Amino acid sequence: MTDRFPELAVLGEALPDGTVLDGEIAVWRKDETSPEDEGKVQPFAELQKRIGRKALGAKLLRDIPVVLLAYDLLEWEGRDLRALPQSQRRVLLDELVTRMRHPSLLPSPMLTGPDWNNLARQREAARTMGVEGMMLKRRDAQYGVGRTKDVGVWWKWKIDPLSIDAVLIYAQRGHGRRASLFSDYTFAVWDGPPGQEDRKLVPFAKAYSGLTDAEMARVDAIIRKTTVESFGPVKSVKPTLVFELGFEGIARSTRHKSGIAVRFPRMLRWREDKPVGEADTLQTLAALLPA
Repeated sequence: MTDRFPELAVLGEALPDGTVLDGEIAVWRKDETSPEDEGKVQPFAELQKRIGRKALGAKLLRDIPVVLLAYDLLEWEGRDLRALPQSQRRVLLDELVTRMRHPSLLPSPMLTGPDWNNLARQREAARTMGVEGMMLKRRDAQYGVGRTKDVGVWWKWKIDPLSIDAVLIYAQRGHGRRASLFSDYTFAVWDGPPGQEDRKLVPFAKAYSGLTDAEMARVDAIIRKTTVESFGPVKSVKPTLVFELGFEGIARSTRHKSGIAVRFPRMLRWREDKPVGEADTLQTLAALLPA
């Protein structure tokens, strides 16, 4: 992936030997009309434009700038810091960022609040910032890995997902223990309101998690009975099943037929109470887009 992120390769070369950072690559853009604006993370769909390109021109690098948003410092000058308390590692991380003053290295913002209600209000504002919530970390927490990770010292406090009722239109066999079941699904919404005679179902998301094993077995049996066509491993099925899908983010996308991309879609519940004709529409989906 190095050739997709040349500015981060330059950052890596500039970091002192023996430095290990925990962070996330993010598209970070400032508002040109506001000189004091420090910028904010952009939708994940923007990052996908960088990931999907093999050749990057100067315009793309300029229009979709990325940074490493640093969360933690695991190693410094070859010394393993994971056993240190979170608060001490954070001080060292801030010192590193200040020392580097590199445009592609930013520290994750620190949030504070006098009580849980205040933090809850900050959490609710997360979506307007383009993020999924906040990470709560004990100040004395070590950096646990694998089986040594302590329970309860870190907590991802996510905002409630956006949701929409969609129709299952394609299915494919799963993997691992679900290799014998049709468990990977493509979902669609209507391109017009109820009563419109020529409206069609438009695919917009794929999901494979959220159902119990018992529900998955029932859905698999229905798919086998309602298959219309086969396209290699993919089955086109008669639209009979409606599911409530949840997702963390939504953005416009020219790569999808619907014109919309959602992030981390999964099935929240099987809407056996809802007829296919009452599933949601592209207009409903578009109404969830950020202003």
